[in-house]
Amino acid sequence: MRYAVLGTGEVGRTLGGKLVELGHEVTLGSRTKDNPAAAKWAESAGSGARTGTFAEAAAAGEVVVNAVGGRVALAALEAAGAERLDGKIVLDVSNPMAFEDGRLRLSPVESDSVGEQIQRAFPHARVVKSLNTVNCQVMVEPSLVPGEHQVFVSGEDAEAKARVTALLGEFGWPTHRVLDLGGIETSRAVEMVLPLWVGLFQNLGHAEFNLEVRRAR
Repeated sequence: MRYAVLGTGEVGRTLGGKLVELGHEVTLGSRTKDNPAAAKWAESAGSGARTGTFAEAAAAGEVVVNAVGGRVALAALEAAGAERLDGKIVLDVSNPMAFEDGRLRLSPVESDSVGEQIQRAFPHARVVKSLNTVNCQVMVEPSLVPGEHQVFVSGEDAEAKARVTALLGEFGWPTHRVLDLGGIETSRAVEMVLPLWVGLFQNLGHAEFNLEVRRAR
C-alpha cells in the first residue's frame, strides 16, 4: 500500500520507516521539497521511501498519516489540499500540546479535539484518531512494553477504523488490544491523556510504557 506520512520529526520518521520495513511505499511529506531531515530519512529507510511536499505526499498516498504537531495539523493538511484527502483515510496521531511558560498546555481541550477539527475541516476525509497515547517507538513495536496494554481508535467511519486496526496489527497490536472508543468526538478523551503521559514519563524516566485496561469478568 502507498502511505503519505506528513511530518519529518521523530514520530513521522519512525512511522514511515516501519511502514517501509513492512513493505509499503511511503512518501514523507514536509513543507519544502528539499527538507534535509526527509532526505536523510529516505537515504536510510530503503527503496520504498520517497520524499516530497505535503501536497506531493498526499497525492501519492492511499492513506495519509498526520504526524505533525496537533497545533499545526490543520495548516499541514490544508497545504496537502482537500482534493488530495477526499475519500482517503487520514490517521491522526497528533497531540495538541505546547509548553508555555514552562508548563504543558493543550489547545483545544475538553470541548474539542484535533481529531474533530480535522474531520470538520475535511468532511470528505475519513479521519481516525489513534496511537497518540504512546511514544513513537511503542507505536511501531508494542512488545517494548510487556503485558496486555491497549491502543485506541476513534472515528466516524467503521470501515476506516477497521483498516487502521489492520495496520495496527501489522505494527504488532493484536485486534483484541485495539479498543474502539466510538465517534471522532472521543478524540477529546485520548488527547487529554497527554498530561498524565508526561507525568508518567517524568516519574519513570523513559517513554517505554503504556496503560492497560482490565475488564471485570
